[in-house]
Formats: sequence, structure tokens, C-alpha cells
Amino acid sequence: MYNQIKFLLSNFFKLPERAIIAGFVLAIWIGAFFLMLPKASTGNPLNLIDALFTATSATCVTGLSVVDIGKNLSLFGQAIVLILIQAGGLGIMTISTMFLIIMGKRPSITGVVAVQDSLTLRSEKGFRFILRDVALLTAFIEGIGAIALFLYFFIKTHFPFSKSVYFAIFHTISAFCNAGFSLFSDSFVRFQKSLFFNLVICLLIITGGIGFIVLSEIKEKKNFSSLSLHSKLVISTTIILILLGTLLITIMEWKNTMAHLSTTFKGLAGFFQSVTARTAGFNTLPIGNMANETLFLLILLMFIGASPGSCGGGIKTSTFATILLMGISRLKGYENPHVFRRSISKEVVGKAISIVMISMFVVSVGLMLLLITEAGGVPHPESRGMFLELMFETVSAFGTVGLSMGITPNLTCMGKIILICIMLIGRVGPLAIAMAISRQEIKKYSYAEESIMVG
Repeated sequence: MYNQIKFLLSNFFKLPERAIIAGFVLAIWIGAFFLMLPKASTGNPLNLIDALFTATSATCVTGLSVVDIGKNLSLFGQAIVLILIQAGGLGIMTISTMFLIIMGKRPSITGVVAVQDSLTLRSEKGFRFILRDVALLTAFIEGIGAIALFLYFFIKTHFPFSKSVYFAIFHTISAFCNAGFSLFSDSFVRFQKSLFFNLVICLLIITGGIGFIVLSEIKEKKNFSSLSLHSKLVISTTIILILLGTLLITIMEWKNTMAHLSTTFKGLAGFFQSVTARTAGFNTLPIGNMANETLFLLILLMFIGASPGSCGGGIKTSTFATILLMGISRLKGYENPHVFRRSISKEVVGKAISIVMISMFVVSVGLMLLLITEAGGVPHPESRGMFLELMFETVSAFGTVGLSMGITPNLTCMGKIILICIMLIGRVGPLAIAMAISRQEIKKYSYAEESIMVG
């Protein structure tokens, strides 16, 4: 009986995507167990749903929260959240493989393939090299960020030494892993006029969001022209999205949430919100008070998300760029999209279309279920504005962003469970789907073609 169960499990987990999903689910339940302990809270212990929601949000580096992390969780509870953020940001399979190597044991083939596929573009790199690269880059970037934030908290805000160290480490990891968890009740609204703090957090978010593939190439190569097409596309798309988002957010919020700020700080707030909207989920402006057009822009940025092989979610910048380039190329009469004097293969285009379509399906179904659980049977005049709020929350969960209009703590138990599922799908779904598609066997036959009318 034991051998049969072992055989079934080993056969089931042959595919790396299944192992990744199982790893995330296991980490979430372990985290939820510790968060339910009385010593994890400052008041009453968290119930199962709230503990599960918090553990999922931390492991999936989302940042949505049903409790105030800084007030309702003890130092022990916050430490659990921080461990889940670090593990979820780097990837459960990556962390587990690192531990196996440290203990001198051989990782499974499934684990090796999962690490290689999720963190690197070129298969010729050995998984030990990949893990070493990831560990060194993470330690270096988080180390520099922690030192910078410590100096700010200790010198500028006059926090005690121990508090400055702890707050620096927590927010550095949360920013680099694009988690969006803050120990401050207002996120970073109180720091909206601090140029140094905003830039440090933004740099951590950007480096954590462009992916280890790009970071590794930047470390190895000096100039932009020598980078791979993937890195060039990710970097250029990221810059364009940040600049465009900064401009639009600043213009649309100029006389609204930015009315009390000077011109310089308005630009800084717009820049920070543009950077954090796609991946991290911190905010220096009150999200719930923003204009409808700004909220819709944030929804678009959250849906796009970070880049492949990074700590963030969403459909990814390279996927968005591929779809956009395909449309532009077709209008110009080209069969395949091309950029930087390179053509993008049909296989990649097909994968990008599949990811976008499935992601839209997940968001649509999730939104529909939330509308049923939170506003089912309520006439529209009595629930005016709820559609936008629930849509914002749904996309934020899928993109593992964590920005919220403030309705998350007030959701029903079923609504929280729906968001838990969406966060998990958003963190592992697009990656698992891409891996599954890349391993599909190509059929050796095709049916006769026949035209249909479209458009």
C-alpha cells in the first residue's frame, strides 16, 4: 500500500508545475497554522479564514490584508509573515532546493527543472549556478536596501536602534519581494514627501520586479546592446510603463489626492504610485480617494504586473509587450512581431495569447463570484460603486499587487476564500500555464482548414 501511494505521488509530481503549486499550498497552510497561535497576535488569535488569507497573501507576495500587520500581529506573527514573503518571493521550489543543497542532499529532477524554468532563460546554466546567482543577488540588493532604510529610520525619523533595524529589514524584504506589506497603518503615506525613502523603496521594487534573468545579465554584461532580447524587452517595457504611469497618475490626481502637495512632490507621488502599482502594492496616496480614471489605470497596470522570473505577478511585461508588438506588426504587414532587429517566434506569441486569455478568464470568473457573494441580489442603486471596488480588489489579488480600496477586511468568508484562490492562481498560474504549454506534445496531424468571419 505504501509503495503504491509513493508511486502515485511521484508520478503526480513529475510535472514541475504541480510541484510548485503543491509547495505553495503547503507553505500557506503551515504559515496559517503558526499565525493562528495565540502568540502570533497582540489580541485575540486569528481565525482560520483570516490566518489562511494572511498566509496566502504573504506567500503569494500580494499584500492584501484583513488585519493591520503592524498592530494586530505580534513580533512572532510579523516574523512568520516575513519568512513567508521571502520564501514566496524567491519561489518555494527555489528555497527548498537551496536547503537540500546546503544539507548535502541531492534535489529531485522535478525541483531542478522547476528552478531552471522559472528563473533562467537559457537551459545551459546549471541549477547550482542559478541558485548561487539568485542567492547572491538577493543578499546584495536586500543588504544595500536594508542599510539605506536603517540610516533613514535611525537618523531621519529618530526611531530607536533596534526598531530601525527591524523596520529596515522588514520593509526591504517586503519591497524587493514586491509583497507590499507595511508595518505602518497608512502604508507609506506619511513618507510621501521623503525623496530618499521613496527612491530606495522604488529601486527595491524595480529590481525585484524585472526578474533574476535580467539582473543576472546586467551583472554579467556592461552595455544594453549586448543583452538578450528578453532583457532588452523587459527593461524597455518597464521604463515605458513607469514613465507613462507617472505622467497619467500625476495629471489625473493633480487636483485630487495631490492637491496639498507641491509640484515636485506631486511628481514624486505619481512616480512612486506608478512603480508600485504593477507589482508591490505600497501607496503614498490614499487609494480609496482616487478618481475613477486613475483607479482604472491602476487596474491595467496591476493586470500587466512584473516580469518573468521575478517576485511579482500579473501577465508579465514581456507578455504584454509581445501582444502589443504583434498588433503593431500586423498593422504594418509583418507576419511575426519584431523588435530590436529580432523576430519573436510564433510559439512565444501563442503562449502570450494563451496566458492573457486564461488570465482574463480567471479575473472575470473571480469578479463574478465576488459580485455574487458580496452584492448578490442587491439592486444597482443600492450597491453603486461596488463593482469598481470588487474589480479593483480582484485584479489586485490576481496581479499579486496588494493595493486595496479598503474593502478587504469587510468581505464575507466566502469572498475571502475566493480572493485566496485568485492570489494563488495569480502567483503560480501564469507560470504553471506557460510551463504546461511548453511541454505539450506537438500533434503530427491537422484537420482541413476552413475560413470563418471575424471582426
